[in-house]
Amino acid sequence: MERKLTAKGEATRARIVAAAAGLMYERGVAGTSTEDVLVAAGVKSPSQLYHYFGDKRSLVQAVIQYQTESVLGFQKPLLSRLDSFEALEAWRDAVVELQRSRDYAGGCRIGSLAAELADHDARARTELMGTFEQWGEAIRDGLASLQARGELDAAADVDELALVLLTALQGGLLMTQVRRDTTALYAVLTATIEHLRGLSSV
Repeated sequence: MERKLTAKGEATRARIVAAAAGLMYERGVAGTSTEDVLVAAGVKSPSQLYHYFGDKRSLVQAVIQYQTESVLGFQKPLLSRLDSFEALEAWRDAVVELQRSRDYAGGCRIGSLAAELADHDARARTELMGTFEQWGEAIRDGLASLQARGELDAAADVDELALVLLTALQGGLLMTQVRRDTTALYAVLTATIEHLRGLSSV
């Protein structure tokens, strides 16, 4: 049974996870030591970290959950209202603007973890696959709203289209990280939206 934490314990745990998430995004999982996390979180004793997380792998799991909530929390309000092509374009613009605000560095917070962990940590890969499935479902629900409004052909496969859109997004975010501009990200999302327009029933 999972031990219930006090309010102070919850705050300390949350501070450790947030610090670890920031460091792992900047330096990668392999480049982030538990000592780095302790310093960034302002935690003096290693025993405190191991009190909340048995080992670094458990901390990584918590970081995956943290980044999932962070990324989907930002995207979901827009994705859940994709009931028009204007809404799709607004989502694209929000994603592009977020990358500009970060000076084009870092790539996707989820994609970066996946690239580093998927081949070496089966548990992490499973967790990350679940995150991408949640993300895809959020996109699918938006596209289903578009379809329900009659603006997307009833025969269109919204599951497949959601996967296409998510894959385009991930590729565009990687190119943004490498190129240090949003040209490819904007282009691939625009092309995908135009593909969807081609499936319009109106």
